[in-house]
Amino acid sequence: MTRVSESMVSLRILGDDLRPEEITALFEVEPSLSCCKGDLLSSRGGKEYRRSRGMWSLSAELHKPENVAAQVAELLSRLPDDLSLWSTLVSRFEIVLFCGLFMNEANEGLSLDAGTLRALAERGIALDLDLYGPADSRRSLPPG
Repeated sequence: MTRVSESMVSLRILGDDLRPEEITALFEVEPSLSCCKGDLLSSRGGKEYRRSRGMWSLSAELHKPENVAAQVAELLSRLPDDLSLWSTLVSRFEIVLFCGLFMNEANEGLSLDAGTLRALAERGIALDLDLYGPADSRRSLPPG
C-alpha cells in the first residue's frame, strides 16, 4: 500500500459557549485559529460564513507523505499532559483531531500505531478523517 501523499492535522476544541481565550489560558499555547460562535469568517475559497460554534484550533506541520503519528506527537508535545484537565474539557466541549488526507492515487493508505491511538483515547480526543481523492480541490477543506 502506498502512503497517503499528504496530511494536514489540527486539534480542534468546539462548543457553543467556547471562549478561545479560556482554552489559551489553560493550555498556555496560542491557537493557530480561534473564533466564537457567531463570528464571521472566510473560507479558503473566499466565501464568508458565520461560525455555528466556537472553536480553538492548533495545527501541526504539513507532512508529505503523510505522517499523522508524527503530527499527533507534535501537537500533544505542545499541550499539557494532565489527563484531569482533558477530562474537564471533554465534559464541556467536543475535542477532535481533524486529519485532512490528500491522495495522488486511488489506493493510498495510512496506519496509526497503538501508542498514538492510546494518547488520543486517554485525552478523549475523537479522530476525524477527511479523505480527498486526486480530483478533489483543497478549496473545500474547512479552516482550522
